[in-house]
Amino acid sequence: MKKLASYTAMIVLALFLMAPFVWMVLVSLQPSKAPIPTLDKLVPAQPAWSNYKLVLFDQPNLPVLRFFTNSLIVTFSVVLGQLFVSSLAAYGFARMRFAGRDLIFYVFLGSLMFSGPVTQLPVYLLVRSLGWLDTYAALIVPGISSAFSVFLLRQAFMSIPHELDEAARIDGAGEFRIYGRVVMPLSGAALATCGAFSFFAVWTDFFWPLLSTSSSSMRTLEVGLSVFKTSYGSTNWPLEMTATVLVMIPLLVAFVFSQRYFTKGIMIGSIK
Repeated sequence: MKKLASYTAMIVLALFLMAPFVWMVLVSLQPSKAPIPTLDKLVPAQPAWSNYKLVLFDQPNLPVLRFFTNSLIVTFSVVLGQLFVSSLAAYGFARMRFAGRDLIFYVFLGSLMFSGPVTQLPVYLLVRSLGWLDTYAALIVPGISSAFSVFLLRQAFMSIPHELDEAARIDGAGEFRIYGRVVMPLSGAALATCGAFSFFAVWTDFFWPLLSTSSSSMRTLEVGLSVFKTSYGSTNWPLEMTATVLVMIPLLVAFVFSQRYFTKGIMIGSIK
């Protein structure tokens, strides 16, 4: 009975949490320019799947497909770049010995105390001085460094026995080979966790793309949809919900494939 009650409570909670998303999908299938339906008319008799085609392809003044493509390019570039750069930094902090290593790491870790908007102005001035405004470089390069990812990967790397490094060095392996052949394959859960957090953060980022881009061809999906509401002169709820569903689908897919790594990766990162 205790297990039954637990599963029943979890199912009820899951249905409660899924209800807004289900409502959003059903509203997106209503005819264009239709008002928000009441609950008894929420399920459309004839789903308007054409809303998705209309949002993605049939709006010359609002290139949602371009926004979507930009978000994909920027997000995957930042995730891959951040995993590479952060894992190299974490390897240095965890597996190599040099003067001031711990002090540098603690100073670096202290940057977590500063919220993102605090650093936006100096980053913006730097990007502007490099001539990167309204380019992919402005959207990608500032995001490839993450103190959180370095911290989590460092903790994961420190949990790997150092005897493996010594055995690899006896076989003639250098630091990069140890990094790529020994440490990285044993840190899959931590890497997946960092990648998932980075994906969610970059995909939903609004302020920095708004600040660093000015043309519609370089806007990401989050910024592009901010002008979606005014593009019709009045509120078009079905199309707005359609656009919102398009934003959420990649997040749901990423969560489905990465959620099993969250707990495992965080637990590994908490062990020295």
